[in-house]
Amino acid sequence: MNLIVRPFFDRATYTLSYVTHAEGDSRCAIIDPVLDYDSAAGRVSTDSAQNIVRYVKESGLQVEWILETHAHADHLSAAQWLKRELGGKVAIGEHIREVQSAFGRIFDLGTEFAVDGSQFDHLFRDGETFHIGTTPAQVMYTPGHTPACVSYVVADAVFIGDTLFMPDYGAARADFPGGDATELYRSIRRILSLPPQTRFFVCHDYLPNGRELRYESTVAEQRRENVLCHDGVSEQGFVQQRKDRDAKLGAPALMLPSLQVNIRGGKLPEAADNGVRYLKIPLNQIS
Repeated sequence: MNLIVRPFFDRATYTLSYVTHAEGDSRCAIIDPVLDYDSAAGRVSTDSAQNIVRYVKESGLQVEWILETHAHADHLSAAQWLKRELGGKVAIGEHIREVQSAFGRIFDLGTEFAVDGSQFDHLFRDGETFHIGTTPAQVMYTPGHTPACVSYVVADAVFIGDTLFMPDYGAARADFPGGDATELYRSIRRILSLPPQTRFFVCHDYLPNGRELRYESTVAEQRRENVLCHDGVSEQGFVQQRKDRDAKLGAPALMLPSLQVNIRGGKLPEAADNGVRYLKIPLNQIS
């Protein structure tokens, strides 16, 4: 099977979104799409998502799934806008409920905000199988960066979210509410136990040292070269490195607006009585 993977890079947030389908099969999935957000103006736009729409339509594809690897803290999700434009079911791992519960309290969303994942069309369990057209896919629960992270195994490819980055950048931070460096290490070792030729597609590339964009690696490359978790790095060693690095990091620039939208499955908050939608900025709640 020849799996086609088309990347879309949002330079403003260093985020990679993907459209994937088997060659000869018009049914596809969209993974981790970006809704553009101008924080200075408080304005959302769909330029990034429109690039995906154009590709899907020009390629004659039919969207079956819009897959989120986790509730992102660095960009807003365009899942709902794309669903309106192209169809498909919006899905995420079932542990999104834990993230909803934690951030529902932080944002004081009240009892009207359901923390049962019902904002999504489907919640995946660890090990659950599904299909993109005729292509089988499987869900791997890979927590640590957040409690809700999953990776999607599709043919010889795995869409790993923020679990790992390219080998010269390492792995995701683990200091968000519910994050855990030990769990992250174990999730990394789980995906690194896949066959050596398995292709990994990352959710971010930060272009370290000014190099050109990279988004694809393999299990073998990661095990050999990843600066934080190559073969031989112990759990204790990784956890200490991760904690030391995380202690020096500030909160992502779009964390507060992103999570309010993303725990809703990409839905914007309901409009107030004056017809305007508002995002909340809780003070002194995020370290």
